[in-house]
Amino acid sequence: MFYGLNKFIKDLLPKRLFYRALLIVAIPVIVIQLIITIVFFDSLWIKTNKGMTRALASEIKTFIEVYSNENFDKDEITNLFSIYQDLNIELISNEKFDYSYDERWFSPIDRTLRRELKSRFGNNKYWFNTTNYKELIDLRIKYQDGYFKFLIPKDRLTSSSARIFGLWITVPAFIMIIISLIFLKNQTRPITALAKAAEKFGRGEQVEEFKPSGASEIRQAGYEFERMRKRILRHLNQRSEMLSGISHDLRTPLTRMKLKTAFIKDKDISSKLTDDINEMEKMLNEYLQFTSSSYLEKNELYNLTELIKQIIEKYNNENISQTLAPEIFLNGKKNLIKRCLNNLIDNALKYGKKVNIELSKKSQNIFINIEDDGPGISEREYENVFKPFYKVDKGRADNKASVGLGLSIASDIIRSHGGNIQLEKSKLNGLKVKIFLPA
Repeated sequence: MFYGLNKFIKDLLPKRLFYRALLIVAIPVIVIQLIITIVFFDSLWIKTNKGMTRALASEIKTFIEVYSNENFDKDEITNLFSIYQDLNIELISNEKFDYSYDERWFSPIDRTLRRELKSRFGNNKYWFNTTNYKELIDLRIKYQDGYFKFLIPKDRLTSSSARIFGLWITVPAFIMIIISLIFLKNQTRPITALAKAAEKFGRGEQVEEFKPSGASEIRQAGYEFERMRKRILRHLNQRSEMLSGISHDLRTPLTRMKLKTAFIKDKDISSKLTDDINEMEKMLNEYLQFTSSSYLEKNELYNLTELIKQIIEKYNNENISQTLAPEIFLNGKKNLIKRCLNNLIDNALKYGKKVNIELSKKSQNIFINIEDDGPGISEREYENVFKPFYKVDKGRADNKASVGLGLSIASDIIRSHGGNIQLEKSKLNGLKVKIFLPA
């Protein structure tokens, strides 16, 4: 039960830090406003309104009692109450009194006035309207065969301090929330900048030196990210330099071995040695390709559809079919994507005869499917084949010159672009490689 309630509350809350912080600031302000407003209206405004209404009802009751006394001059009484009590009084005689009116229960003034008049004059003895006039209240009290008509200023029943209070409590609160928005935006901006820099660096894009800003905790995270970025770049550069040296050192003796095999008179031995040397060269190239740094290449916007067409044309193979959506553009490392697709197509042609390539785009996502009719791979090996130097013992038997890096290289390239790569059984009863890339 508590888990479900906790999950429900979490689903309601915003996901971004900015809006969560805004709630932390805004909700207490709004709650305090509501509490103060309720206390003010209950203890001050409503009680004041009730007292003013009770006084007015008493004055009207007093006027009618005095007016009914034959010992006093009626015109003089009317004039006195009009002058000193600010009541505009008119006696309507010989006219039927209609006591039906629109009961506005949501209006505090109407509720209080109705309650006071009912306690003093009873039911069906009064009628009033607070909306016919902008500044006056039309009040009628049954009297003999007619009724008295009172026009009363509204400020006799309401206090203007309520509007002033509402204005003073609302406007400063909104001003404080706006100021909080500005400060919160400034506090969350460094976090957003750090996240974008980490995302770009994770994709292998060139990131300029990151300058931490904001609160001390955010600055500390920024400093640690910058130190980590420099350590990784230093490691990649050292690895590239080391591999360049290894490549140079190994290719030189391989070249000498090729020259020496050319002078061997026994063609059978010469052929076997040449095959071994070529195998070693191919394995060396795969090692270097796998460990080469992708940070040296910059992102560019290019037509992915045209790139795949060029790759397919290069193979000049009628067994490769294609279904490509027109004009799909991708912002990324063109040569790396080309290397990835070449590895996957080479794999498909190595183990199958027919290859089908599909390219499509849905919303902001790009999908590439490469299928073949080869022996396929067991489902339990789908995750393992992406590991470096892993070879499948069953199904798709590896060529002895392969070191098991083709799918590892493809996976690294796709993931460095923020995408994903998966394997499943194809419609051609072989292997299907599914690639997802963000547009």
